Amino acid sequence: MSKIVGIQFRNRGNVYDFASGHFVLKKGDKVMVVTEEGPAIGCVSTEPQIKTEDGPDRKLKKIFRLATKEEVERYDKCCQLEEKVFNYCYHKVREKSIPMSLVSVERRFDGSKIVIFFTADGRVDFRELVKDLVGQFRTKIEMRQIGVRHQAKMVGGIGVCGKSLCCSSHLKAFAPVTIKMAKMQNISLNPSKISGMCGRLMCCLTYEYEYYDKTSRKIPKIGQRVKTQKGEGKVIRRNILKEEITVLLDSGEEMETPASALETQYRPPTERPKTPKKKKRRSTR
Repeated sequence: MSKIVGIQFRNRGNVYDFASGHFVLKKGDKVMVVTEEGPAIGCVSTEPQIKTEDGPDRKLKKIFRLATKEEVERYDKCCQLEEKVFNYCYHKVREKSIPMSLVSVERRFDGSKIVIFFTADGRVDFRELVKDLVGQFRTKIEMRQIGVRHQAKMVGGIGVCGKSLCCSSHLKAFAPVTIKMAKMQNISLNPSKISGMCGRLMCCLTYEYEYYDKTSRKIPKIGQRVKTQKGEGKVIRRNILKEEITVLLDSGEEMETPASALETQYRPPTERPKTPKKKKRRSTR
């Protein structure tokens, strides 16, 4: 029976699910897989698990075969060459004063090309740098510019929560993050508190935003007048997680109450459907 195993490449980054096929694998085994970028060696980072019938219906790529001793040695030499390319490229960038920051170097397992990842504020002329790299290493060189979020994903690190960065551990794609999400969750708008290692808004702001957005529609807004068991008053605070509000009564007393306990149930305003504008008729005169 085919099982699902998690494969990690280069001992960092996301873990990808593969079908083990007829191979009996254990954590730490080196396997050969075929990816969109070509053949590659990965490491089994999770124990094989049986695919359940109620699990997500998805087509998984299969393990090609176990990596041989020669292939593992070839992979180790490939990693050593990547380090040499990075150091050489780093010195050339400083020598030529190119406005770019190197992130990582990856050499395809089949030796077809070397990909150099970098970040920059704008477009960079790296033609002379590529000529030097080709002349030194005698292989195809590809320069690939990435954003700061992808840089954090490739480099990795520890977030303010004490765990590995979400982008380098489990996130498959970057979702748009806005300052509205922080406001909705009553999080401090201090940039140092809501920014990740990449300098952008933290990806985890999106995790609970949908719940906050949905729940906030059921609760009266701040400043709105409501009727409670102790009389009428104005909403001065909201606790969306508990679905509670704090009301300043007309008598001057503050009262905390669940939104569902209001005498007059709150109904969120419904948006009126937009009526299409009538087209002006052109005069035929």
